[in-house]
Amino acid sequence: MKDIIIGKAFVFGDNIDTDQIYPGRYLELVKPEDIKLHCMEGVDREFANEVEKGDIVIAGKNFGCGSSREHAAIALISCGVSMIVAESFARIFYRNATNLALPLMVCKDISRKVEDGNVLEIHIHEGTIINQSTDEILQGEKISPYILNIIEKGGIKELFREKYSKS
Repeated sequence: MKDIIIGKAFVFGDNIDTDQIYPGRYLELVKPEDIKLHCMEGVDREFANEVEKGDIVIAGKNFGCGSSREHAAIALISCGVSMIVAESFARIFYRNATNLALPLMVCKDISRKVEDGNVLEIHIHEGTIINQSTDEILQGEKISPYILNIIEKGGIKELFREKYSKS
C-alpha cells in the first residue's frame, strides 16, 4: 500500500447502504469485471462509468450500513477505488473492507468539506487529507497499526497465509 493516495473525489451523503453500493439483485454475479458494472448503482448510475483507478469515495455518516454482504467492498475495489473516507462506517462494512484490503479512514465533516471532482492527497500514516482543489487540509483519524498491517499484507487471507506458512 502506498503511503500517499491521490485521486478524484466522489462524494455521497449519509446512510449509504450496501444495497445502494451493490444492489442485491446482482448477487449471482461472481466475476469482478461484472460486479464493478453495478457499483454504487443504487445512488449514482454513472459511477461505474466515471470512476477511475485510484479515485476516492467520500461519504457522510454510516457508510456501508445494511446487509453484511462482501459484494459492496468487492464492487468498490473492482472499480479501482483506492480509499473511502467517511464520517463513520457501519461496523460490518468496515471489517469486510479491511479484510479485503480496502483502506477506510474516518474524518469528521468530510462530506461537507469536499466536492465531487476535487483532487485529494491522503497521507495514510498521518491521517492527513489535503484537498488539492481548495488547498484545505483536513485531519482524519489515523488508521491503527493493526488495520494497516492487514491492508499492507493484501487482506486478512494473505495475512493468515503468511503467518501460518511460516509455522
